[in-house]
Amino acid sequence: MANLENVFSVDLNQKVILVTGGYGYLGKAITESLLAHNARVFVLGRDKNKFYKAFETNKNLDENLFFEYCDISETESIKNAFSNISQKNTVNTLINNAVYLSGQSPEKMTDEDWSRGVDGVLNSVFRTIREIIPYFKTTGEGKIINVSSMYGMVAPDFSVYDESPNFLNPPHYGAAKAGVIQLTKYYASYLGKWNIKVNAVSPGPFPSKKVQENREFINELKQRTCLDRIGQPEDLGGIFTFLSSDASNFITGQNFTVDGGWTSK
Repeated sequence: MANLENVFSVDLNQKVILVTGGYGYLGKAITESLLAHNARVFVLGRDKNKFYKAFETNKNLDENLFFEYCDISETESIKNAFSNISQKNTVNTLINNAVYLSGQSPEKMTDEDWSRGVDGVLNSVFRTIREIIPYFKTTGEGKIINVSSMYGMVAPDFSVYDESPNFLNPPHYGAAKAGVIQLTKYYASYLGKWNIKVNAVSPGPFPSKKVQENREFINELKQRTCLDRIGQPEDLGGIFTFLSSDASNFITGQNFTVDGGWTSK
């Protein structure tokens, strides 16, 4: 019979995991996967009503799922959220999923829109990483998972947007997401001696339900994957569960691409 003593499980066994923006379209799927694997999840966000609406049918709401107010644009708000949670919990994993941005045009974007997008996609991740480090150093371990994007790895195929210009991916988004990948590698190298692992996940085509109403655009996306389909939210949860589990304890500084093969072509 196989010796199972040294086999790590993906069961999260009441690990405490923080998910910024954990009630959004993809954040909700990440949160639900973590809950299904027995984690205790704190969703960090600004709108408690959206949190309750997103999880109103979840039977684990009172037992393992919690809301904590946090505005990732403000350092003091991040500090308060981490402090409040840590008073009664030892945090095991931070997942940086939330973003904010404005502006879209590659030619007419204002300086203000550019700065806001970089702040909401990249600077906010830096702020949360910086503020979680003291807690992980105290416990002697921790995991940080940053959400990047395939557009942090490759340029958009602009022909996808010829008939759907309203969905054009903006320039500051990809630039900042590329920065998230580099920030991930930087902190993985810096924090490794404290047993803190830092990884990134780069989703591919996961259009929202509203965007999916445009069948021509969705067909364009499908054709560019190897699997001839777009990603569904449930396709994304597994990688976050794995990276939060003990099964990934020797993985750091990596970027995991979940794009149906888009960037492999």
